[in-house]
Amino acid sequence: MSDLTELQMPAFAQWTEIRDGVARLCEDFPNAYWLKLDGEDRYPSEFVAALTDAGYLAALIPEDYDGSGLPLSAAGAVLETIHERGCNAAACHAQMYTMGTVLRHGSEKQKQFYLPKIASGELRLQAFGVTEPTTGSDTTQLKTRAERKGNDAYIVNGQKVWTSRAMESDLMLLLARTTPASDVQKRSDGMSVFLIDMQAAKGNGLELRKIDAMINHNSCEVFFDNLEIPADTLIGEEGKGFRYIVDSMNAERILIAYECLGDARFFIRRATEYANERIVFGHPIGKNQGIQFPIAKAYADLMAAELMVAKAAALFEAGEKAGAEANMAKMLAADASWQAAEVCMQVFGGFAFAREYGIERKWREARLYQTAPISKNLILGYIGQHVLGMPRSY
Repeated sequence: MSDLTELQMPAFAQWTEIRDGVARLCEDFPNAYWLKLDGEDRYPSEFVAALTDAGYLAALIPEDYDGSGLPLSAAGAVLETIHERGCNAAACHAQMYTMGTVLRHGSEKQKQFYLPKIASGELRLQAFGVTEPTTGSDTTQLKTRAERKGNDAYIVNGQKVWTSRAMESDLMLLLARTTPASDVQKRSDGMSVFLIDMQAAKGNGLELRKIDAMINHNSCEVFFDNLEIPADTLIGEEGKGFRYIVDSMNAERILIAYECLGDARFFIRRATEYANERIVFGHPIGKNQGIQFPIAKAYADLMAAELMVAKAAALFEAGEKAGAEANMAKMLAADASWQAAEVCMQVFGGFAFAREYGIERKWREARLYQTAPISKNLILGYIGQHVLGMPRSY
């Protein structure tokens, strides 16, 4: 059907070869694969390996470091297609964007050593140690500290939480305070970024405890107890880490927005197909306005969100300021995917709760992006203060 074909091909039709290749790869990982992972609480190693071998996770690494050197919209096409085809990229999407801090702010020695290994998959950089139990999204108040020990090392103490993929990652990008908050003029000063070798750190001051959660993202609590790390693990300048992390967050939010677009396409496609196929009282249920109109509204909202995602990606690729657009893209795309998820659940009725259809699994996965990696309220606060010029909200 022509309308379903358009759901699979965005209005901004680009990177079609990448989308086609990812779609073919996803055919080897049907709903049964993901259900088995959920049942076993297991990391999708086979799926991640297939993406790595095909070069998709190295999309944003420059060719000089053995990556593909593609723009953000190409990486977005990879992630959007994964989600549109019923798979989930949350297990590995950080491999794409977390390295951006190293790429933009690391030394040439660090880039030459780490980036080719990340591109090949020899090293997994998927753990992002920022959120803490007592500070949540207020990153400027984090308590994990890294204290200088002579000229050659730092000693790290503290705790992180909701650090996804930590048990499957070789490296962790860690944000820690290197100057006490009482000694800085701005709350965002005095924090630094480190690239930690997790394999060397485990059992030597680093402890991981897996969190039993609603969705299988391999999330952990991370404990640092006098962990000694080499001084050359510092990325960029000491005390400038907060701005480095914020710089990477724009890419993260835009890529997550692409995933949300993919989820919305999945739900709308499945809902439309079912509405046409399900016969009740002698007619397809899609003939009823109560079924048809919510699906149509979800599609319209998806198209609107896609425009903002495209704008945010274009600004980012042009090197322009994209903070407002990246945040709005994430919020609007997440809202579109969640609305589509709710509509799809209603259209399928009781069958939506049957695991074999894959609807309830994708519904659970889509709900995450109402909260992470940044909640809607924080985005609205950002828009109110930094775009509209209103006072800081509480």
